[in-house]
Amino acid sequence: MGECCGCGKTLDVAAMQARHRRVLWIVLLINLATFLMMVGASWYSHSSSLLSGALDNLGDAATYLLSLLVVGAGVAAKARVALFKGVLILAAAVAVAAQIGWRLAHPQVPLFESMGLAALLNLAANGFCLWLLTPYRNDDVNLASAWECARNDIFEGVSVVLAAGLVALFGAGWPDLLVAIALLVVFLRSALWVLRIAMTELRASRIATG
Repeated sequence: MGECCGCGKTLDVAAMQARHRRVLWIVLLINLATFLMMVGASWYSHSSSLLSGALDNLGDAATYLLSLLVVGAGVAAKARVALFKGVLILAAAVAVAAQIGWRLAHPQVPLFESMGLAALLNLAANGFCLWLLTPYRNDDVNLASAWECARNDIFEGVSVVLAAGLVALFGAGWPDLLVAIALLVVFLRSALWVLRIAMTELRASRIATG
C-alpha cells in the first residue's frame, strides 16, 4: 500500500486557506454594505464621525479584498500586501483630516437620531466581523492585519455611538468633531502598526531568501 508523505499537512494547509477565504469574503461583503449605509446616513445626518467610519469601512473592504488575493501566497507577497494596507489606512486618515477641516469651516449640528441608529447598526456589524476574524488573527501577517482593521472598527463604532449620545445631550456639533479627531488618531496608529509589521516580514523574507 502506497504512502502519501506529507499529505495530511497539505490537506490541513488547504483547509486553513479555505477557511481564510470564506471569512474574508464574509467580512468584505459586510463592510461594503455598512459603507453604503453610513455614507447615506452621514449625508443625511451631517455627521463627520459617521463619514469617518464609512471611509474606514471602505478601506477595510479594500483590505479584505487584498487579503483574499494573497491567501496561500508566500510570506513576501503577504508582507507587500500588508504594506499596501498600511498605506490605505493612512490615506483614510488623510481623508478624515480633510473632512474635519471642512466641518470646522462649516459648523453644523448633526441629526443625532439617524446618526445614532446608523452607528449602532455599524457597531453590531463590526462586532460580528471581529468575532469571525479572531480565531485566525495569529495565523499569518495577512490575517493579523485584517484582524487589526476589525479591532479598530470596534473602537470606531463605540466612539460614534458615544458621539451621537453627546450630540443629543448637548445639542451641539463638537462631540461629533471630537470623535472624528479621535478616529483620525486611531487610523494613524493602525497605519504605523501595519506598516511596521509588514516591513519586519519583508526584511525577514529577504534574509531567508538571500
